[in-house]
Amino acid sequence: MLTFYHAPQSRSTSILVLIEEMGIADRIDLREVSVVRPDGSGGPDPRNPHPEGKVPYLTDGDDHVHERGAIITYLTDRFPETGLGRPVGHPQRGAFLSWLFYYQGVMEPVLVLDWAKIEHPILQATFRYLDAVFARLSEALHGQPYLLGEDYSAVDLLLSSPFQWLPEARPEQPALRAWIARCADRPALKAVMARERTGVPV
Repeated sequence: MLTFYHAPQSRSTSILVLIEEMGIADRIDLREVSVVRPDGSGGPDPRNPHPEGKVPYLTDGDDHVHERGAIITYLTDRFPETGLGRPVGHPQRGAFLSWLFYYQGVMEPVLVLDWAKIEHPILQATFRYLDAVFARLSEALHGQPYLLGEDYSAVDLLLSSPFQWLPEARPEQPALRAWIARCADRPALKAVMARERTGVPV
Protein backbone atom coordinates (compact mmCIF):
# COMPACT_ATOMS: atom_id res chain seq x y z
CA MET A 1 0.00 0.00 0.00
CA LEU A 2 1.10 3.56 -0.65
CA THR A 3 2.13 5.46 2.47
CA PHE A 4 2.22 9.25 2.54
CA TYR A 5 4.15 11.16 5.22
CA HIS A 6 2.69 14.59 5.85
CA ALA A 7 3.12 17.56 8.19
CA PRO A 8 0.13 19.93 8.43
CA GLN A 9 0.54 23.41 6.95
CA SER A 10 3.70 22.56 5.09
CA ARG A 11 4.69 21.92 1.48
CA SER A 12 3.15 18.47 1.79
CA THR A 13 -0.31 20.02 2.14
CA SER A 14 -0.44 20.48 -1.64
CA ILE A 15 0.02 16.72 -2.06
CA LEU A 16 -2.77 16.12 0.46
CA VAL A 17 -4.97 18.39 -1.67
CA LEU A 18 -4.01 16.36 -4.74
CA ILE A 19 -4.97 13.12 -2.99
CA GLU A 20 -8.33 14.68 -2.09
CA GLU A 21 -8.82 15.94 -5.65
CA MET A 22 -8.06 12.49 -7.05
CA GLY A 23 -10.41 10.74 -4.61
CA ILE A 24 -7.76 8.21 -3.62
CA ALA A 25 -7.50 8.81 0.13
CA ASP A 26 -8.83 5.31 0.81
CA ARG A 27 -5.90 3.84 -1.13
CA ILE A 28 -3.19 5.66 0.81
CA ASP A 29 -2.02 5.21 4.40
CA LEU A 30 -1.53 8.73 5.75
CA ARG A 31 1.13 9.20 8.44
CA GLU A 32 1.26 12.60 10.12
CA VAL A 33 4.75 13.53 11.29
CA SER A 34 6.49 16.56 12.75
CA VAL A 35 9.19 18.54 10.93
CA VAL A 36 11.52 21.40 11.75
CA ARG A 37 9.65 24.64 11.01
CA PRO A 38 11.18 27.88 9.65
CA ASP A 39 10.48 29.61 12.98
CA GLY A 40 12.50 26.98 14.85
CA SER A 41 9.53 25.08 16.22
CA GLY A 42 8.91 21.40 15.62
CA GLY A 43 11.69 18.91 15.21
CA PRO A 44 12.82 15.69 13.53
CA ASP A 45 10.39 12.80 13.78
CA PRO A 46 11.85 9.27 14.05
CA ARG A 47 8.71 7.94 12.36
CA ASN A 48 9.53 9.85 9.18
CA PRO A 49 11.71 7.78 6.80
CA HIS A 50 12.71 10.79 4.65
CA PRO A 51 16.53 10.87 4.80
CA GLU A 52 16.46 14.60 5.63
CA GLY A 53 13.40 14.50 7.87
CA LYS A 54 11.32 16.50 5.42
CA VAL A 55 7.91 16.18 3.81
CA PRO A 56 6.25 15.27 1.53
CA TYR A 57 7.45 11.69 1.29
CA LEU A 58 5.73 8.76 -0.39
CA THR A 59 6.58 5.08 -0.11
CA ASP A 60 5.29 2.24 -2.24
CA GLY A 61 6.62 -0.98 -0.81
CA ASP A 62 10.40 -0.74 -1.07
CA ASP A 63 10.21 2.17 -3.49
CA HIS A 64 10.13 5.77 -2.29
CA VAL A 65 9.46 9.18 -3.80
CA HIS A 66 10.33 12.68 -2.59
CA GLU A 67 9.93 16.17 -4.06
CA ARG A 68 6.47 17.38 -4.94
CA GLY A 69 6.86 17.27 -8.70
CA ALA A 70 8.01 13.65 -8.53
CA ILE A 71 5.19 12.66 -6.15
CA ILE A 72 2.61 14.37 -8.36
CA THR A 73 3.93 12.51 -11.39
CA TYR A 74 3.99 9.20 -9.51
CA LEU A 75 0.43 9.51 -8.22
CA THR A 76 -1.12 10.81 -11.43
CA ASP A 77 0.63 8.07 -13.41
CA ARG A 78 -0.51 5.46 -10.89
CA PHE A 79 -4.12 6.65 -11.05
CA PRO A 80 -4.56 8.07 -14.58
CA GLU A 81 -8.33 7.63 -14.46
CA THR A 82 -8.59 10.61 -12.09
CA GLY A 83 -7.71 12.97 -14.94
CA LEU A 84 -5.38 15.22 -12.91
CA GLY A 85 -2.24 14.19 -14.80
CA ARG A 86 -1.19 13.50 -18.36
CA PRO A 87 -0.12 9.86 -18.82
CA VAL A 88 2.64 8.61 -21.10
CA GLY A 89 1.44 8.96 -24.69
CA HIS A 90 -0.88 11.88 -23.96
CA PRO A 91 -0.29 14.86 -26.31
CA GLN A 92 0.23 17.12 -23.28
CA ARG A 93 2.61 14.81 -21.41
CA GLY A 94 5.60 17.00 -22.21
CA ALA A 95 3.83 20.19 -21.16
CA PHE A 96 2.65 18.54 -17.94
CA LEU A 97 6.17 17.45 -16.96
CA SER A 98 7.67 20.77 -18.05
CA TRP A 99 5.39 22.76 -15.73
CA LEU A 100 6.18 20.48 -12.78
CA PHE A 101 9.93 20.86 -13.33
CA TYR A 102 9.57 24.58 -14.02
CA TYR A 103 7.95 25.02 -10.63
CA GLN A 104 10.65 23.14 -8.72
CA GLY A 105 13.60 24.42 -10.75
CA VAL A 106 12.60 28.02 -11.47
CA MET A 107 9.40 29.34 -9.93
CA GLU A 108 9.85 28.31 -6.30
CA PRO A 109 13.51 29.42 -6.12
CA VAL A 110 12.54 32.80 -7.61
CA LEU A 111 9.69 33.22 -5.13
CA VAL A 112 11.93 32.30 -2.18
CA LEU A 113 14.69 34.67 -3.32
CA ASP A 114 12.16 37.48 -3.73
CA TRP A 115 10.66 36.79 -0.30
CA ALA A 116 14.14 36.81 1.25
CA LYS A 117 15.02 40.02 -0.63
CA ILE A 118 18.14 38.42 -2.10
CA GLU A 119 19.39 39.74 -5.43
CA HIS A 120 22.46 38.80 -7.41
CA PRO A 121 23.11 38.80 -11.17
CA ILE A 122 24.13 35.12 -11.14
CA LEU A 123 20.94 34.11 -9.33
CA GLN A 124 18.80 36.16 -11.69
CA ALA A 125 20.57 34.81 -14.76
CA THR A 126 20.08 31.26 -13.51
CA PHE A 127 16.54 31.41 -12.13
CA ARG A 128 15.09 34.49 -13.94
CA TYR A 129 13.28 37.47 -12.44
CA LEU A 130 9.91 37.25 -10.70
CA ASP A 131 8.39 39.42 -13.42
CA ALA A 132 9.62 36.91 -16.02
CA VAL A 133 7.93 34.07 -14.13
CA PHE A 134 4.67 35.98 -13.97
CA ALA A 135 4.96 36.82 -17.67
CA ARG A 136 5.44 33.13 -18.49
CA LEU A 137 2.33 32.19 -16.52
CA SER A 138 0.31 34.99 -18.10
CA GLU A 139 1.34 33.86 -21.57
CA ALA A 140 0.28 30.29 -20.83
CA LEU A 141 -3.08 31.42 -19.48
CA HIS A 142 -3.87 33.67 -22.44
CA GLY A 143 -7.26 32.62 -23.79
CA GLN A 144 -7.67 29.65 -21.46
CA PRO A 145 -8.62 29.21 -17.78
CA TYR A 146 -5.88 26.75 -16.81
CA LEU A 147 -2.25 26.13 -17.69
CA LEU A 148 -3.02 23.13 -19.90
CA GLY A 149 -6.25 24.43 -21.38
CA GLU A 150 -9.88 24.16 -20.34
CA ASP A 151 -9.41 21.60 -17.58
CA TYR A 152 -7.84 21.97 -14.15
CA SER A 153 -4.86 19.69 -13.59
CA ALA A 154 -2.18 18.90 -11.03
CA VAL A 155 0.09 21.57 -12.53
CA ASP A 156 -2.48 24.25 -11.64
CA LEU A 157 -2.59 22.87 -8.11
CA LEU A 158 1.18 22.98 -7.69
CA LEU A 159 1.94 26.30 -9.38
CA SER A 160 -0.90 28.15 -7.61
CA SER A 161 -0.05 26.64 -4.22
CA PRO A 162 2.36 29.31 -2.92
CA PHE A 163 -0.24 32.03 -3.41
CA GLN A 164 -2.74 30.15 -1.23
CA TRP A 165 -0.29 30.43 1.69
CA LEU A 166 1.25 33.82 0.89
CA PRO A 167 -1.48 36.15 -0.39
CA GLU A 168 0.95 39.06 -0.33
CA ALA A 169 3.00 37.32 -3.04
CA ARG A 170 0.10 37.29 -5.49
CA PRO A 171 0.88 39.04 -8.77
CA GLU A 172 -0.96 42.13 -9.90
CA GLN A 173 -1.90 40.80 -13.34
CA PRO A 174 -5.71 40.31 -13.50
CA ALA A 175 -5.41 37.07 -15.48
CA LEU A 176 -3.10 35.55 -12.88
CA ARG A 177 -5.26 36.68 -9.98
CA ALA A 178 -8.33 35.17 -11.67
CA TRP A 179 -6.46 31.87 -12.19
CA ILE A 180 -5.31 31.80 -8.55
CA ALA A 181 -8.89 32.47 -7.45
CA ARG A 182 -10.21 29.62 -9.63
CA CYS A 183 -7.66 27.25 -8.14
CA ALA A 184 -8.45 28.44 -4.61
CA ASP A 185 -12.14 27.78 -5.17
CA ARG A 186 -11.66 24.02 -5.57
CA PRO A 187 -13.65 22.04 -2.95
CA ALA A 188 -10.66 19.77 -2.24
CA LEU A 189 -8.41 22.70 -1.37
CA LYS A 190 -11.06 24.31 0.80
CA ALA A 191 -11.69 21.04 2.67
CA VAL A 192 -8.01 20.34 3.36
CA MET A 193 -7.24 23.93 4.37
CA ALA A 194 -10.21 23.97 6.76
CA ARG A 195 -9.11 20.71 8.39
CA GLU A 196 -5.55 21.93 8.81
CA ARG A 197 -6.62 25.26 10.28
CA THR A 198 -8.81 23.59 12.88
CA GLY A 199 -6.53 20.62 13.57
CA VAL A 200 -9.24 18.12 12.66
CA PRO A 201 -7.66 14.74 11.81
CA VAL A 202 -7.58 13.90 8.14
